[in-house]
Amino acid sequence: MFDLLAPKPKPRPRPHGHETLFTTLRHLGAAGLFFLAILDSSPIPTFGGPDILTAILAASHRPLWYEYAASATAGSVVGAYLTFRVARTAGSAYLDQKFKKGKLSKFLKVFRHWATGTLIASTAIPIPSPTSMFFAAAGAGDYPQGRFLVIVGASRGARYFGIAYLASHYGRHFLRVLRHPLQHWGWLALFIALTIVLVVGGIMASRRLQSAPAEAALKRG
Repeated sequence: MFDLLAPKPKPRPRPHGHETLFTTLRHLGAAGLFFLAILDSSPIPTFGGPDILTAILAASHRPLWYEYAASATAGSVVGAYLTFRVARTAGSAYLDQKFKKGKLSKFLKVFRHWATGTLIASTAIPIPSPTSMFFAAAGAGDYPQGRFLVIVGASRGARYFGIAYLASHYGRHFLRVLRHPLQHWGWLALFIALTIVLVVGGIMASRRLQSAPAEAALKRG
């Protein structure tokens, strides 16, 4: 009788598809992180998934933080290379098919003007951004493949090793900062300052690399 009068427990909401996938990748550890980093460098958005998963794994298994950072870096470089090669093979047709034409023209203008600076900023700063569009723009353009891989590898390495190191030392507090950056103005100001430094450094490096062949030709002449 009392059982009939007692309120029925509310059924638990079923997890969404992306939550189930993220949980599965988390259980896979470094292998799941490697796969997610590849996906993040493709036109499929993950909204900072590798950053969050790297921090969660590093905070949960602190002695292995460097392993998770290396897995995220390797996966990101592989995914960036695949996007770069597909775009280079297919050209502008691939870009028109995968991205909106309005956004595409803006990204191409930005990339053609800044090139190395945009690659460094988009790959090094842990803020969700359409980085794959820059990878595709580099592939469809004449950007050197070797330089592309070095920049992506170094920038992603600095990003993921930094995240993993901080997560292994500060644990859940750093996870809260990463998930809700607007609630932590100090960290946000640090990221903004880091963004400015990296963009300026990337622009200077890009101009230096572009002027190097001309300077070499003048010396020969």
